[in-house]
Amino acid sequence: MNLKSTVVKEITYLPSPMSISIWWNMGSIMGMMLFLQILTGFFLSMHYTANIASSFESVIHIMRDVPMGWLVRSLHANGASFFFVFMYLHIARGLYYQSYITQPKSWMVGTSIFLLSMATAFLGYVLPWGQMSFWGATVITNFLSAIPYVGNIVVEWVWGGFSIGQATLNRFYSLHFILPFIIMILAILHLVFLHEKGSTNPLGCVNHISKVPFHPYFTWKDSVGFITVLMMLIFVSLYFPNYLGDPENYLLANSMVTPVHIMPEWYFLFAYAILRSIPSKLGGVIALAASIMVLYVLPIIKFEKMISTSFNLMYQVMFWLFCGNFMLLTWLGSCPIEAPYSTLAVPSTFLYFLLLLMMPVSSLLWKYALEK
Repeated sequence: MNLKSTVVKEITYLPSPMSISIWWNMGSIMGMMLFLQILTGFFLSMHYTANIASSFESVIHIMRDVPMGWLVRSLHANGASFFFVFMYLHIARGLYYQSYITQPKSWMVGTSIFLLSMATAFLGYVLPWGQMSFWGATVITNFLSAIPYVGNIVVEWVWGGFSIGQATLNRFYSLHFILPFIIMILAILHLVFLHEKGSTNPLGCVNHISKVPFHPYFTWKDSVGFITVLMMLIFVSLYFPNYLGDPENYLLANSMVTPVHIMPEWYFLFAYAILRSIPSKLGGVIALAASIMVLYVLPIIKFEKMISTSFNLMYQVMFWLFCGNFMLLTWLGSCPIEAPYSTLAVPSTFLYFLLLLMMPVSSLLWKYALEK
């Protein structure tokens, strides 16, 4: 059996639960958005110049002179925000239905995709060489100096010199171009591990009872999701192309003028708030890394047989508290570093890690509560 027939068979006859809802569409929508980002990024790379003296002007050239360049660039820039919206929804669905327990290998690969996606988005944000791009890169890369003993060496290696310059931009551009293809390979691996057991239903079952072939019902369902999301993306790109961007980034980078309030794109704000909540520079970097790495730990923490979320009130309370706290951290990340925002970020950071680490053991706690 050749590869093509195997792939077609896996897609067409994959047993899928009849009861899965729209929340299971987020993964396929992310796949579509990844393809769109690679496609639009490829066309942008034809006109972009990775040179600190002309990269900002090359972006303006794309917007003003290249036929439909303004649309391609708007789709790419806003597509990144859409990609992270559906990634967070996809992760939230996995957390709610405890996919880290039922599909541990797929969860681990998915977390790696999340980590690489954040790196890719950060690198891409630097490429226009605007004011916020330059200073955002300066602040974030400087945190590597907190690594004991070798921090300064690592920073100079990333910069390619003693400050952010041409070598830095070249490295960021190269990495930004290659990482999406690595993400695509991991996405295929993510699907391979998913197909080992098949999708779970809202009750957390992975057996093949009450399942139907993936085609045609779910292919049509995914197609509706694709069309809806594309229409939303095109609407935002046409009518609100700059709404999700920072106005400061429409100024040419100036190393002599520091912006009043440096902050990353909205999808990094929760991690940025966690970083700022720790007074120690090294402690903040560790907390920043841990905010993502903690997702790798969830499949390992398991003391009791899983109880479906539908029957576990304690888990539901923890999940919705976590979602509310996540949105609070995102808002705090956009606020100035002053009271009461900096004060409120400390308990929110503690609650972020506490709730995530308590979720896997909630089945044990809920069983204990029922017995009492």
